[in-house]
Order: sequence, then C-alpha cells, then structure tokens
Amino acid sequence: MTWMAWTAPTAAFFIGIGLALCAMTLFELRWPTLKRRGFLPLATTRGDRFFISLLSAAFIHLLFLGFLPEAVALASGLSVVWALLVLWRG
Repeated sequence: MTWMAWTAPTAAFFIGIGLALCAMTLFELRWPTLKRRGFLPLATTRGDRFFISLLSAAFIHLLFLGFLPEAVALASGLSVVWALLVLWRG
C-alpha cells in the first residue's frame, strides 16, 4: 500500500474514524435515534451530526493551516470542542 504515506498519525486517524463509526453503529442499534432540531438550521439524526462535526473539523484545520500553520494542536482542540457541541446540542 505505497499509494499513501502510512505514518503513525495517519494510521491513528483512520483507526479512530473506524472505531467512531463502529461505536455509532452500536449506539444506533441499542438506542435508535430520532430526528431533532437543535441550534443547527435543520432536523438531524445522530449520524448527520457526526458527519457535520467531521466536515467542520476538516474546515477548521484547513483554516488554521492557512493562517496559523504552527497552531495545529489548537485547531484539534477547537475541533473536538465543536464536535462535542454539535453532537450534544446540534
């Protein structure tokens, strides 16, 4: 698999996403979700909010890389806080 640079952080990222998707599947099987409205302007399910939080994290990191390349840890922290907020109240 030489098409991608499989470094430890890259592998950890993809393993983390895979584990999160497995956890989301188990949550859905145990506690089926209903669409609800939070502060997001549309009714969303748990999976929708998870997807929105992943996309948001990507955009947050791109913005930080564009303007403050040395502050990736800050972007990661902000992304985690934003994801928790979207999953909880979105």
